[in-house]
Amino acid sequence: MNPSQKQSVLQAVAEDSSNVAVRLSVNHGITRQAASAWLRSLKNEGLITSTGHGRGVRYQLATLSELNLTYAREGLSESRVWSESLSPALRDLPENVFGIWHYVATEMINNAIDHSGSATVSVYLRRDPINTYLQVSDTGEGIFLKIQKALDLWDARESILELAKGKLTTDPSRHTGEGIFFSSKATDRFDIISGNLHFTHEWRGMDWLLDRQSDAPGTRVMMCLANDSDRTLKSVFDFYAEPDEFTFAKTVVPVRLAQHEGEKLISRSQAKRLTLRFERFQKVVLDFSGVEEIGQAFADEVFRVFQNAHPNTSLIPINMTDAVRNMFTRATSTNTNL
Repeated sequence: MNPSQKQSVLQAVAEDSSNVAVRLSVNHGITRQAASAWLRSLKNEGLITSTGHGRGVRYQLATLSELNLTYAREGLSESRVWSESLSPALRDLPENVFGIWHYVATEMINNAIDHSGSATVSVYLRRDPINTYLQVSDTGEGIFLKIQKALDLWDARESILELAKGKLTTDPSRHTGEGIFFSSKATDRFDIISGNLHFTHEWRGMDWLLDRQSDAPGTRVMMCLANDSDRTLKSVFDFYAEPDEFTFAKTVVPVRLAQHEGEKLISRSQAKRLTLRFERFQKVVLDFSGVEEIGQAFADEVFRVFQNAHPNTSLIPINMTDAVRNMFTRATSTNTNL
């Protein structure tokens, strides 16, 4: 079994624990016996495990390493957690992947130390043959509630939209507000769970906001990154900088986060909520994925009123439906009657 075939087997196990041998035999044009031999080989290497027998056998990716640590927050340093525990567990990863983990781990641990007010900070790390997962959690006030109070927002869900824009911090004297933004862009999946809200950002650009029932205090930040990712931290930073500049000048905003459950984006107040703090950027890419239509007043407030008031901020809409594009065209027309 060559490296490509080995990776294919691991991916097949990760996708679905059942009928793995059957799927491998179909995908690779080999017999089920040969596919089973591949699975036995990886099991002997300690890369996968199995439960059950015969047609009921199920395979799982093996846990190669695992850490579960809790620290007193007072006096804690993110560099201590990194150097003592996380770095040794990740040092054998490719240099670019190691560099991303160094950045995102220390940023998220520092956030919990400086902002949560929690008595403790917990760090959980797990590696399997394909991915590494990191969770940083606390039992403090909760990130969404804290942002809601700091920005005097009407709804805690608006905090997630502000986080997605970037350049947001509740402590500007000590933080730039870039840590969560760039950590979410550098990893394959980035989740924040706090209070009754769950925010997910995936590398391919999908953002999700889910309501949940929970009385648990604090915040959990969870990140996942492929062990063989070719992404670099530099490429992530460069994407959000303008050419020949080294500043955080561009952001990509998922407009769907401004659309609370059951809402349509029709009003000027919704548009003002969306454009809050846009003027801090030179370029704002508005991703309309998942937004079927917008109202005339909303479009006018974003693309005419805001744009005229802030000519140094360029608004670039993408992934528009025909209905959204029609409203955009009307709002930007010199003859608009909106």
